[in-house]
Amino acid sequence: MTSSKDALGNKMCLEFYIVLGVLFFVLLLFIVLGAVFLRKYRALVGTVHRLRGSKFVPHHFPQLEVPVVTPPVPSVEDEEHLPPQTPVQTTSTTRLSSKRLWKGLQQEPRFTKSDLNLLQLIKAGKEGVFYQARMSRGTCNGHSMFTCKISKEGVRPKHVDMEICIMRKLIHHRNILQLLDWNTSEQPYILIMEYVSYGTLRTFLQTNRVHLLGNPELQSLLTIASYHIALAMQHLRSKMIVHCDLALRNIMVNKFPWEVKLAEFSLARDMTRMVSRRSSRWRNPRTRVPLRWYPPEYFKNNYYSFKGDVWAFGIVLWEMQTFGTLPYPNLETSEEVVFHICMGHKNTNPEGCRPEMLHIMRDCWQEPYTQRPSFKDLVCMLENIVENDADYVDVESPQNLVKDRAEYHDSKSLRASVALKEEHEV
Repeated sequence: MTSSKDALGNKMCLEFYIVLGVLFFVLLLFIVLGAVFLRKYRALVGTVHRLRGSKFVPHHFPQLEVPVVTPPVPSVEDEEHLPPQTPVQTTSTTRLSSKRLWKGLQQEPRFTKSDLNLLQLIKAGKEGVFYQARMSRGTCNGHSMFTCKISKEGVRPKHVDMEICIMRKLIHHRNILQLLDWNTSEQPYILIMEYVSYGTLRTFLQTNRVHLLGNPELQSLLTIASYHIALAMQHLRSKMIVHCDLALRNIMVNKFPWEVKLAEFSLARDMTRMVSRRSSRWRNPRTRVPLRWYPPEYFKNNYYSFKGDVWAFGIVLWEMQTFGTLPYPNLETSEEVVFHICMGHKNTNPEGCRPEMLHIMRDCWQEPYTQRPSFKDLVCMLENIVENDADYVDVESPQNLVKDRAEYHDSKSLRASVALKEEHEV
C-alpha cells in the first residue's frame, strides 16, 4: 500500500516537472519572439521616420511582389544633375588612406577663376557647370583650349576631391575625358580637362538629327560610338570604378563617332575602397539619383553594382537610337517611372534600330542582374558588329570611299603626332 502511494507521488511529481518545463519553454519562446518583434518594429519605425523626413513619400504607390526601398526622387528636370553617393562601410585603414590621399591632392593652385577665359557653355549640372575655355595668359599644361568644370556653391570639397582621385586613377584612356589640372584651395572649385569640340553627345545628336537621318551609314556610325563608350566602361571596370551616372549627357564628343569621351565622375565610386558587398548599398535616403537610368535592383534592394552600369549602358544605346529622347517618355512622374521599372517593363524598340543593337539592349536589361553581360562581353559583341560593317561597304562610289579613308588616316596620323608632341612637352 505504501509503495503504491510512493509510485503515485513520484508520477505526480514527474508530471508536475514536465508541465513546469513546458510552461518555461513557452515563456522563453514568447520572450524571444517578443524581442524579435520589437527589433523589427523599431527598424520599421526608423524607416518610416527617414521617409517622412525626405522629399519623396509615395502615398499611393502600388504594392510590388518585392519590397521596394525607394530613395527620394528628383523631378524630371533635375535628374541630370545629382550629388555623389556615400558608401556604407569603410575600414579605419581606408579612412586613413583617404585622408592621406586628400592631403596629397592639396597643392599650391597654379591658376584661379580670374585666369580663365570662358568661351562657351557646354552643360549645366546640379554640382557644376562645364565650359569650353582657355587661359587668359599662357596655357594649361601645354593646352591652349580645354574644358573646365566650375563647381556651384554648396559643393563639399571632399566630394570634389573624390572626383579628382577617380579621374587621376582613370588617366591615359582615349575614351575618357582626361584631367589636366585643378584648384580646390578656394571656392568655386575648378577642374580643367582636355578640350572637346562638340560638347555632349546628346546635344550633338539633337543638333545634327536631320543630317544624320539622311546618312545611309547612320547605324554603323552609332555602333562605332557605342563601341568606344563600351571601351571606356571596360576601362572603368578594370580599375574597379562604378560610374553610377552613365547617360548620353555625360559623354563628350571631339570627333563623331571615333572620339567620344566619358565624363562627369561626381557620382562615381571606387570599389577598392569598399570592404564588402554591403558597401554597394547606400545609407543616405536623401541622395538623389537619375531614376530613368537606374536598374530595378536599386529600387528593390537599394543595391547598385557594375551590372547597374551595364543596365545604364543599355539605356544609353536607346538614347542614341532616339537622338537623345528622355527614357520612358510616356511616364511623367517619378513614382510612375519607379513602378514601371520594378514591374519589369522596358523602353520600346527604337524605330529603325538594327537587330544586333536591339539584342544588346535587351541583354543589358536582363533580370536578375547576374544574367547581364560584362563590359568585356559588350566590347567583343560591338567589335564584331563594327568589323562586319567594315567588311561590307557601298561599292557604288569607291572613289569617294578611298578618298574618305585616306583623309581619315591622314587626320589620324596628324592627331597621333600632335598627341606625341603634347606628351613630350608635358
